[in-house]
Amino acid sequence: MPGQASPGRYVKVTVTDTGAGMDEQTKERIFDPFFTTKGMGRGTGLGLATVYGILRGHGGMITLESEPGQGTSFILYVPASGKDPAGERMDSAEGPVRGTEAILLVDDEKMILEVSRELLESLGYRVYAAGSGQEAVAIYMEKKGEIDLVILDMVMPGISGGETFDRLREINPGIKVLLASGYSIEGQAQDILGRGCNGFIQKPFRLEELSRRVRQVLDGICH
Repeated sequence: MPGQASPGRYVKVTVTDTGAGMDEQTKERIFDPFFTTKGMGRGTGLGLATVYGILRGHGGMITLESEPGQGTSFILYVPASGKDPAGERMDSAEGPVRGTEAILLVDDEKMILEVSRELLESLGYRVYAAGSGQEAVAIYMEKKGEIDLVILDMVMPGISGGETFDRLREINPGIKVLLASGYSIEGQAQDILGRGCNGFIQKPFRLEELSRRVRQVLDGICH
């Protein structure tokens, strides 16, 4: 069982398929970053690692039940917030904060990159998209005079988010970078923030949250 949760009230979500199932060796590694059963070039194996990181970052946990030929069930336990939904809607009534600056968006997951780009463009920003650290560095070297902010995925194959951040800082020591990750702010994210990264946002993020974090970094009102 990956991780233990504290006593309390949880929402239980079960997702089941009728596929090939998993053997014991696969089950032991299924939440490891970059582990995949797909062939070369057909996947990076970050999906379940990201789910695990998000759940642990919010105090939850995930377990699985699987046997070869019997399909797989993932059981997610999400802490119940106890908040009043009506009150939460009132708190966010102001809506998202808009802007017109240029943003370099970096994420190796194509779907996340496309969705995030659409969200940012809906807020009025001009967006350059990069699917890897190498591409991000190349784009920034060409467009650094235009780019006001970089939103940088922390976990990427090849050049990691941390290494990409360091290379971008070498090009422009005053660069503004918002770190994005499905993992919590602890550990590697805290290390990158300590090296001068301007802020952190945990994936998946809502439009209002994204808009506010972007503005905070652009306006220099958060570290």
